[in-house]
Amino acid sequence: MTYCVGIMLREGLIMIADTRTNAGIDNISTYRKLHILAEDENRLVVAASAGNLSVTQLVLGMLAEGLPATNPDEGPRRIEDMPSMFQAAQLVGEAVMAAGAQLKPALYAAGVSSGISLLLGGRIGGGPLKLFLIYDAGNFIECQRDSPFFQIGACQYGKPILDRAMNYDSTLDEAVKVGLLSFDSTIRSDLSVGLPFDLMVMRADPKTPVIRRRIEEDDPYFRNLSARWSMLLNESRAAIPDPPFLNGDTSVVELKAPAER
Repeated sequence: MTYCVGIMLREGLIMIADTRTNAGIDNISTYRKLHILAEDENRLVVAASAGNLSVTQLVLGMLAEGLPATNPDEGPRRIEDMPSMFQAAQLVGEAVMAAGAQLKPALYAAGVSSGISLLLGGRIGGGPLKLFLIYDAGNFIECQRDSPFFQIGACQYGKPILDRAMNYDSTLDEAVKVGLLSFDSTIRSDLSVGLPFDLMVMRADPKTPVIRRRIEEDDPYFRNLSARWSMLLNESRAAIPDPPFLNGDTSVVELKAPAER
């Protein structure tokens, strides 16, 4: 299992992926799941992956070598040649379908889970930043303003804070913080997700530099964020009145918002 998040905001795009892989409790290792598919002065296309590693690696290999041309007079089709993010998503979806057709029959016969999913994000040329969720069948959807994030992998533990705190107009600073809190919640409840995390931030202004960071076990910001979040959760829990009906009291206790500091 794994956990990856893509957040698409007015200010830019954030992608975070963990690195833990496991084939049982005695076979846990680290594998990068945030992949650069194409990068030059005119484009940056990134994919985060979850699911069967052999299928994922076949998809990445196909994309690196190029998919067969639709016209015999043309060369292989690569992400580097796609004129838009939409067409890049189509190419990735086609690679997912081809890899599945090649590997899934044998994996199914062996009783091995073969499903994968991908988050595809980035920018091509002067176009806007885009984020797509590509499903195991090769079909995909684009991230929209009403729901400005996608998750793949172990989504359930990190989703509540994203639902409560994330919107399209959130700042990048706030979104990175909330995204990392989502990962902190996940690794506390799911041993199949773990540090280090790979983080990439692309601002809407293409002239600004891309931020890339690997968050290790000893990362001072993440350690502080995790400790402070635990402390604040305990303080908030303690501030909420106990349920009165446990003592036979049926009156309603109104919860008041804390005073501003």
